[in-house]
Amino acid sequence: MKILVIDNYDSFTFNLVQLVGKFTSDIIVKRNDKINLDEIKKLAPVKIIISPGPGRPEDSKISLDII
Repeated sequence: MKILVIDNYDSFTFNLVQLVGKFTSDIIVKRNDKINLDEIKKLAPVKIIISPGPGRPEDSKISLDII
């Protein structure tokens, strides 16, 4: 099961990845400004986890588009 984790530049992202890693090794982590919707579609993740952060909604980049 492929899981995409969107990293909003928050230190808690590492904790999320560790926890998810207990259930699957097919985890892809991308920073919120290093991926676009077309790339996400090509990856075809089964689940997407959006990390906490970045503070203000306008700083969240792709996270709002995913929602």
